[in-house]
Amino acid sequence: MNPSDWLDTGCRPPQRLPDSVEAALDYLAHALGHPLYTRWTLATLKRGCPSLFDAKREHPAVFALLLEQDTAIEYWERGRLHVVPEAAAPSASTVLERTLRQHRRRFRAAAPDGAHEGAPATRAGPVNPDLAPLPAGVEPAWLARAGRFANPVPLTNTLGVAHDAQAAKLFLRERASHSPHTLRAYVTELRRLAAWCAPEGLGPFSDLTRQDLIAYRDALQAGRPDPGGNVMRAAPASVSRALAAVSSLFAWWHRTGYLTVNPAEGLAAGRRARMTWTPARFLPAAALAHCDAVAAGDAPANVPSTVWTRRCAIWALYRFGGVRLAELVWNEELALPHVDADGARQWTLHVMGKGNKRRAIPLPTACLPALRAYRRAVGLPADPAPGERLPLIHSERGRSLGPSGLYDEVRALFALAATRLPVEDTAMRAALQAASTHWLRHGYARTLVVDHGVPLPVAQVLLGHASVQTTAAYARTGQAEARAFVEGSFPHND
Repeated sequence: MNPSDWLDTGCRPPQRLPDSVEAALDYLAHALGHPLYTRWTLATLKRGCPSLFDAKREHPAVFALLLEQDTAIEYWERGRLHVVPEAAAPSASTVLERTLRQHRRRFRAAAPDGAHEGAPATRAGPVNPDLAPLPAGVEPAWLARAGRFANPVPLTNTLGVAHDAQAAKLFLRERASHSPHTLRAYVTELRRLAAWCAPEGLGPFSDLTRQDLIAYRDALQAGRPDPGGNVMRAAPASVSRALAAVSSLFAWWHRTGYLTVNPAEGLAAGRRARMTWTPARFLPAAALAHCDAVAAGDAPANVPSTVWTRRCAIWALYRFGGVRLAELVWNEELALPHVDADGARQWTLHVMGKGNKRRAIPLPTACLPALRAYRRAVGLPADPAPGERLPLIHSERGRSLGPSGLYDEVRALFALAATRLPVEDTAMRAALQAASTHWLRHGYARTLVVDHGVPLPVAQVLLGHASVQTTAAYARTGQAEARAFVEGSFPHND
């Protein structure tokens, strides 16, 4: 292959890679922040280290192999460095080609002859596809209209769109683009509202009056069937979520000038709904301590050491970072999430939360050994270098791990911890078998707010809550805590 046929689109303007394979590998190693292909001999090892003792400490695998071989090759594959004899190693061009294809979002084949120089090759499909399809079951003509409350004045309609379909897509893009779970929830609720409007002869959304929306709220609370025959759930939490999504849509449309009025103002009774929310799905402290002990132990016999090291690092990030599942998914354009280390080797995790709000989370010392062990296993220095912007977790193929992969790794550790419980401990085993990553977030919040009395505004920032009332819900006293307080206040005298 000719490396100069590839473009680095991560810089502005995009530039071609160097002509030679060796120069291209050096360029990629600098761009990605880790070595890709190194040919080691005893002479080169000595030149790079002050002494053989330092060489053995800094490159133990290379040093051990050079005691038996004249040449060793260290190359990057599937998220970590491998060291093998030269005869068993892939060629430098093979490693280069694999790396370019693994990072194909950044490195692309150059435009063919006759195309504009420096422009990346076009890909099939639009560059910016729609974030989400229109709600299923709604005719395009139904939603692609503007109602009586839509603002026709371009000077004050900051969205610059003329009908509900375009306005709904812009709403989803801004309010739910980061989290696939939030996006799915909003689309579900818009579909539910559209399904209710159709048999009532109402629509589009910008034509609904306050009385229409109150009738929709009453239908939700009464549990009436929708046109498909499915009963609209009447659980208070479900009704609150549905009304909150609808209220969020209308409030955003009104705030951006697409609507002249907001007919959904106060529809969700947001303050009252928040105050009645109670976090559930907690793991007891003993169960979390048991899982921590399992993660700190040796790898099971059927799990490769590299997989186990990665699993423990993922566990540490969710356990001690209190992040949502999607917040650890790598975003190449934003270079998030990433970690920084200060002069005292204290780490900070940077993520993008709901509402596209960035936050910095100090990581406690307790989680750093697992993270450093994983970084060493994939050929990175134990502590992140200044300005390092690399995926936190790699898949077996060398790419960043997606949400399903992260979820599966945490569930695998929960399952292993459940098997290592005494037979009679059925309650804790059932809790571990049902637990997920969000249970760790609830545990993190409760540890801050209840166990250590962290001020609510501080905990709110760490958790990325939009309202401090959401954070305050973790401080509510349960029946067990209330009983302990009462027993302590009125001791029994025999």
